[in-house]
Amino acid sequence: MAKITGVHNSNMRESSNVFRITSLPIPFKSPIEIPTIIFSAFFIMTSGYLLLILKCKFSKIKQEMFTGIIETLGTVREITKDKNNVHITIESSITDELKIDQSVAHNGICMTVVSIDKNLYTVTAIAETIKKTNLAYLKVDDNINLERAMKLGDRLDGHIVQGHVDQIGTCIVANETNGSWFYTFKYDETIGNITIEKGSITVNGVSLTVVDSRKNEFSVAIIPYTYEHTNFNSFEIGTKVNLEFDLIGKYISKLHSIK
Repeated sequence: MAKITGVHNSNMRESSNVFRITSLPIPFKSPIEIPTIIFSAFFIMTSGYLLLILKCKFSKIKQEMFTGIIETLGTVREITKDKNNVHITIESSITDELKIDQSVAHNGICMTVVSIDKNLYTVTAIAETIKKTNLAYLKVDDNINLERAMKLGDRLDGHIVQGHVDQIGTCIVANETNGSWFYTFKYDETIGNITIEKGSITVNGVSLTVVDSRKNEFSVAIIPYTYEHTNFNSFEIGTKVNLEFDLIGKYISKLHSIK
């Protein structure tokens, strides 16, 4: 199967697009599989969200979702190992608004507040979380992106983020481009996650739009506000980041894998 990609023609005064055919990263057996899989993924996803909303509204079951819009930065003040777990103490401007057992996304990782002491609060990460995220690289005094869970009925400014990191990515390009910043991240494609051009991706909890999608890497462009108010301003080549891929893409990959 194939996809169409645009190529800019710089020889013309007004930009035009010349299209060429390239192969999709996921092979499909027949053309009819593409709309079938997309429709199935969309149906499953929307049905799941409706059930989730009804469950949260009419039951006491706790289910957190985020938007990928960072509220503030926190600073890591202490990291304590406890057998296979790690307790992380964070200083934040929103600490006085938090409650015990409240969920907060930390660099895109949904973790529960277990204690509060003045302007400090502590969360606990289990071994599985440490294995799948960049928490092993976290150090005291590091800045961390924070977002509290959204409330049902709130405006969705980013995209729906679960706070469940899919895998770690590595920054391979970090350039300032005349007022904005351009980053490229590489990840292990064997896990099965994919990106698409203009699709959504969450990097360290930040909801972003993919501007250059490739087989095992993608790029994003950061505006000055995002650069200044998130820990993107500390990224350099080699920085490990948390990646949460778009739900639709994950559904499509899953449906294709079970055929």
